[in-house]
Order: sequence, then structure tokens, then C-alpha cells
Amino acid sequence: MIVHESDALAKTNRINMLFDFYEKLLTEKQQTFLKYYFHDDYTLGEIAAEFDITRQAVYEHVKRAGAVLESYESKLGLLRKHTAAENWLSKLELLAEQTEPNEELRTKLQDIARGLREEVHGTT
Repeated sequence: MIVHESDALAKTNRINMLFDFYEKLLTEKQQTFLKYYFHDDYTLGEIAAEFDITRQAVYEHVKRAGAVLESYESKLGLLRKHTAAENWLSKLELLAEQTEPNEELRTKLQDIARGLREEVHGTT
């Protein structure tokens, strides 16, 4: 089976996003292996050497932790909800830009979008 680079990148991005939402629900070992593999871009061999285990064992840990993240997402849907909120915010911001002649409405829409974006990203 050939894995295209864009597919691998998409998978890495998804795992990283899921990790951001569900990191604290993983075991310490799962967190460590995912951080090394997906965040720090270590190879399976490098991780295996670091922990004195086989590459296959590292692969199984990473695979299992990824499955756990996907399981949390299927139950809780935090990434799905976050993505939907981002899409709605983008639409609101675009609408605000299109209300050019009505400066008051444009400002109100931009304020709403800014407030929602702060809530979504927890930067209030």
C-alpha cells in the first residue's frame, strides 16, 4: 500500500489536533510516544533506541494511542465541533467584510466574530 505524502501530512495534522484536545486523557506513555513521533518527528527507530524497546513495540504504542484519540473524538466530537465553529466564524467574518456600506453593522459583526473567536480559542 502506497501512502501519499499529503495523506501522511493530513494524518499527522489530525493526530496533532486530536492530541491538543485529548492529551490529558491519555496515559503518560501514550502522551510521550505521540509527542516524540508526531510533535518532535522522531522515527520509530529513534524512539525505540531511546526507550530500549523494538521498533514494532513503538509502532504498536503509537497506533494504539492514535486509536484511543479517534475513540475519544467519536464519543466527544471536540475536534468536529471546533472545526464547525471555525467554519461559522469564517462565514461571519466574510459577511462582516461584505457589509462595507454599513459601517455600524460591519463593526458589530466584526466584534461578534472577534468575541466568538476568543471563546473558541480560549483567549479571553
